[in-house]
Amino acid sequence: MKTFAPKPRDIERRWYVLDASGAVLGRLATQAASILRGKHKPIYAPHADTGDHVIVINAKGVTLSGGKENKKVAYHHSGHPGGLTETVYSRLLAKKPAFAVEKAIKGMLPHNRLGRQMAGKLRVYPGPDHKHEAQKPQPLALGEVPPWTGLPEVPEEPSTRPEPKPAAKRGTAKRPTAKASTTAKKATAKRRTAKRTTAKATTAKKPTAKKTTAKKTTARRATKKET
Repeated sequence: MKTFAPKPRDIERRWYVLDASGAVLGRLATQAASILRGKHKPIYAPHADTGDHVIVINAKGVTLSGGKENKKVAYHHSGHPGGLTETVYSRLLAKKPAFAVEKAIKGMLPHNRLGRQMAGKLRVYPGPDHKHEAQKPQPLALGEVPPWTGLPEVPEEPSTRPEPKPAAKRGTAKRPTAKASTTAKKATAKRRTAKRTTAKATTAKKPTAKKTTAKKTTARRATKKET
């Protein structure tokens, strides 16, 4: 059996809403991160983004357990010498609750381009209102797993292959046999040899004619001297 690898046609993006009022920050972050990664789906693959969109509302109602509001510290460095800033979570939740929730969720995603792509599906709002009513998000309770309804149905596209053309009928003319071709080659060879022999004969006759004319001139000279 071959290993199943999710393809783009197998991924269906859905929208879910999580209410963070009275929720523990760590529990909320783990649930949101698992939905963003797609771990609630049987087609999950660690190298692919199979997750859904997550909307977190009421981020200002998040709490920390074990008295960590005054113990846990958020660090940020500007990149310059002495640019380290430390912020206690009690102060961070009071000033930037949405940033605190985003920081906790993004810390549980892969720290690479795949994780940044997953984090792009996260929206956090400090209040109860959001701007994504058009996507018809489904509310989820804390600890609830989104239902799985199977792979999306892909409509079958009509085949666009052209119809095969009928095979052309071959002619009834017989092909030249091997004997005919050999006889034709022999005839051409004979013609070439005949041309060569005639050329040699003409070249041989020319010097003899010159010799006869030379004899005639010498004979004339000799007769003139005798007279």
